[in-house]
Amino acid sequence: MSMQDPISDMFTRIRNGQKANKIFVNIPCSKVKIAISKLLKDEGYIIDYKILGEKKKILTIYLKYFNNSPVIEKVIRISKPSLRIYKKKNNICSVINGLGIAIISTSKGIMTDKKARKLGVGGELICHIS
Repeated sequence: MSMQDPISDMFTRIRNGQKANKIFVNIPCSKVKIAISKLLKDEGYIIDYKILGEKKKILTIYLKYFNNSPVIEKVIRISKPSLRIYKKKNNICSVINGLGIAIISTSKGIMTDKKARKLGVGGELICHIS
């Protein structure tokens, strides 16, 4: 069976892993998922990520907790395969007044809303993380 939305599957695995207090979760690897994992690590939402395997690569994400509660409280998938949401550079809004991040796929790569506003680029709004 083919997966219709692999990015939503990634966020669901992270959410389920945190509810079960797992140390890490394994996800099938892709370039977009690696870029999102890099952003989550840079912003401090996960501890680390690693790519394992030769032929079938697996992305292992090490989850982060603070006072026995997950650092990622909420992930809201905005743009879906059935409905793509694009924002211009002037219409990118902050998440919870800057306490969360929005992940945006732009022509210059996948980046946070803050970086997209700084560079003056718009793109597809992937998700909000708080």
